[in-house]
Formats: sequence, structure tokens, C-alpha cells
Amino acid sequence: MDSRKVYVTRVALTVALGGFLMGFDASVISGVVRFIEPEFGLSKLQLGWAVGSLTLTSTLGMLFAGPLSDRLGRRTTLKIAAVLFAISAIASALAQTFWFLVIARMLGGFGVGFALIIPPMYIGEIAPPKIRGRLVSFNQLNIVVGISAAFFTNYLILQWAQSDAAWAQALMIDEHTWRWMLGLETLPALIFFIGLYFVPKSPRWQIMIGNREDGENTLTQIVGPESAKKQVSDILENLEADKEKEKVSIKEIFHPYLRYVLLIGVTLAVLQQITGINAVFFYAPVIFEQSGIGTDASFMQAVLVGLTNLVFTVFAIMLIDKLGRKPLLIGGLTGITLMMMLLAYGFNAATYELDEESIQTIEAPVNLDLLSANMANITYDDDVQFRAALTETLGSEAAVEFESQIITAAIDINPKLILFAILGFVASFAISLGPVMWVMFSELFPLRVKGFAISFAGFINSAISFLVQLVFPWELATLGNSMTFLLYGIFALIGLFFVWRVVPETKNKSLEELEEQLVATS
Repeated sequence: MDSRKVYVTRVALTVALGGFLMGFDASVISGVVRFIEPEFGLSKLQLGWAVGSLTLTSTLGMLFAGPLSDRLGRRTTLKIAAVLFAISAIASALAQTFWFLVIARMLGGFGVGFALIIPPMYIGEIAPPKIRGRLVSFNQLNIVVGISAAFFTNYLILQWAQSDAAWAQALMIDEHTWRWMLGLETLPALIFFIGLYFVPKSPRWQIMIGNREDGENTLTQIVGPESAKKQVSDILENLEADKEKEKVSIKEIFHPYLRYVLLIGVTLAVLQQITGINAVFFYAPVIFEQSGIGTDASFMQAVLVGLTNLVFTVFAIMLIDKLGRKPLLIGGLTGITLMMMLLAYGFNAATYELDEESIQTIEAPVNLDLLSANMANITYDDDVQFRAALTETLGSEAAVEFESQIITAAIDINPKLILFAILGFVASFAISLGPVMWVMFSELFPLRVKGFAISFAGFINSAISFLVQLVFPWELATLGNSMTFLLYGIFALIGLFFVWRVVPETKNKSLEELEEQLVATS
């Protein structure tokens, strides 16, 4: 690899740390929920707010990211994102009330929105065409690495909280476990902020605001002097052509000639979230605790979720141009449907019963005599009945705080089946809906309305993601584990039928060919 490629690769990796922070910030909450629910006395919908609030403001962040980066520059906007990540991490770790925590998380959501839009934009603007696809994919890969890192650090901090080591005791990790989980993000945010001082400003942005000489110098570092001069000429020509184009209104994306591609784009945006991926990513330890394996094992299995997501995302990047978009979607949605049905079956087959022997194994500081008097030797056929009896016996606060330990003593289930189904679901998603949706967004919409159309579909995607995160704790408490996952499986089955019948294959076709094929001419 020559020096220019090394340079641009280093720059792309530095900028892609924004994706890492986004993935970390979004998923670190998965380890926090089991601690903040009893500490702040949250209802199920409040718990959903604590998780989903970040997604709510990230949607607004995505809308502001483009205009802000045009005004201030890509690099400056990313520095703002790094500061937002750091402030959010510190404020979240220090939160003394539920609403303070929510506001701190919402602040970080703006950083997430910036980190989703700006890094791929910046990398696309500096990358040589021959390696652009690979370099832009660094951001998506880093998002997945960030998710995995959050699961791993959550597990590590949980282990440190149980350690007798002097340093762990001095840092009071056992007393402030969830605060350390959230506060740890400050470190990569600081590294990202410092690293941005060692990357150049976007050459296309420099030329766009009139700094032609600076832009050409930056391009010379990346592609050499001859190619730099040609690219500067092309950029100036495109900017001049853009001035002459008629302004596009957002109303145009609802014109009848775009009905078909808009239907596909919006359906994929909804489908990616309504099949439950962020319920699994953001509540993974909670889901595993429902299978009765205990807290430590639940956090360890969440690490496996992150690793599975990482491995199959790499497979998707390798296969998407070889197999095509539609085969990956069909295969992935088939897997998602089967795995969600398997989860529903596994939890539906579970029973809950406390006998005198199992009650004595419960290490939680609860009134064991009350459990013996009111729940011993009674078989409950589903988790909703069991939790209701537990709440009636111990009171809501104790029932929530010690639910994991008591379920472990009572449940009769196949936990390996649950683990297999969750990992199978994540693998199926990571190789299909995860990356393919964004690729198809870039291909489906005509160039004239692409920006508005992708923003609109992305907004729908984020809105559904927020709703899924918000209602998931309520679904588990009200509908039960089995019915919740059954609903996700039904949505995936409907989506599979839609993809099979409606979604076209876009592999190996130019954007012009796709526009001619998909967009009505009338």
C-alpha cells in the first residue's frame, strides 16, 4: 500500500470513530436498565423512555447534520459531536433523577445523529474512487464494533463490581455500577475529539466555500497533483451546474411517479425496526435474564450478541455485491421469522414454580417466608402470571429489583434454545436488513430527490426504532415474552412476502438504469 493510501486510510479510520461512539452510546444502555429501574422506581414506559430518548433526538440530529456541516464544515461538526458524546456520558453517569438522565441521554442523541450522517459523507468526499466503498464501510463496521464494545465493557464492569480488589473498592464500582458503564464513554469521545485535529478538512467543502487552493492541497495529499487538479475542475463544474438546477421541494418525493420506490423505501425502513432488532440490542441482558440464567451469564451472553452482529456484518459486506440485495433480504427475513417463532415457542413452553427447596436457594434479601406462604408449589404457565403473583407477594419495588434471582429459582426452560434463537436472529438481521436497507436507499431514489427521500425514509426508520424501544418493557410486562416475540415474527413473515413479491434486485445496475426501471415516466 502506497503512502497516499495509508494516509487516507488512517484519516478514514479516525473519522469512523464517530461510528464507534454511536454504536457504543446506543447499546451501553442495555446494561444499565436493570439497575435504574429499581433505583429510580420507574414504570415500564419510563424505562422505555430512558432507552429510547437517545433515538428520539438522534432523529433531529440527522436532520440538522447536513446543513450544519455545510455551514461549519464536516470536521467541525464532528468535533461538536465528540463534545456532545463526552458531556452526555459525564452527565448521565452523574444523574440523580430519572429526568436528568433522560435529558443527558437526549443530548448524546444529537451526537449519534451527527455520527450517523457526517462520517460516511466526509469519507466519501476524501476517498479515491477505487477504494471508496471499502473506506465508507469503515463507519458501518465501527458502529457494529461499538455495539460489541458496549456489551463487553458492561460485562467487565459488572465483574469488577463483584471484585474484592482494592482499586475496584476505591472506585466504588460496586455502588455505582451503572454510572461507570455510562461514564466510560468519555474516554473514546476524548480520543475522537483529539484525533480530529489530525485529519484535514473536507476538500470538497473547502472548494464549496471558496477555498480552492486549500481544497486542492488536501486532494494532492490524497490522490497526487495531477488527479487533484482534475477533481478540482470536476467539483467546480458540478457546483456550477447545481446553481442552475431548480430547487427540489420535499413535496416532490410524494409525487405519483415516485410511488413505487417510496413504497419500497418506507417499507424497508419500517421492517428493519419493527422486527425487533433494537429491542434485542438495547435490552439483551434483560431478555437473557428472562430465561433464568442469572445476571452474570446474561451480560456474558449479551457479549455474544455483539460478536455475532460483528461477524455477520462482515459477511454481509463481502456478499452484498456477489449474491445481490434481494437474496440476502429473503434469506435474512426467513431466518428472522424462524428465530422469532423459536423464541416464542421457547418462552411459551416455560413454566414457573417455586418449591421449598428452590426458595431457600434465593440469595436476594427478600422475605422468603412470604414466598413460601403465597407462592410455594404453585405452577404458573406464563411469565405474566408469575410476575403478577410476585408483585402481589413482595410489592412492586422488591419484585422488580430481585426478579432475576427469583426467576432463576423458579423457571423450567431450555436456555440454550433461547440463546440459539437470539444469536440466530441477530445473525439473520446483520446479514440482511441491517446493511442492505441503507445500500438500497442509495440506489432506489433518483438523484434529483435522493437527499430528501433518504432523509424521509431515515426519519421513519428512527421513529419506529424509538417506538420499539419505548414499548418493549411494557410489552414484556403486559403481553409476556412469548407473545412479544411472536409479534416480531409475524411482522418478519409479512416483510418476507413483501420483499419476495415487490422488491427488485438492484445488483450490477447503474443508478441510471435503476431510475429508468423503477421510476414511472408519466
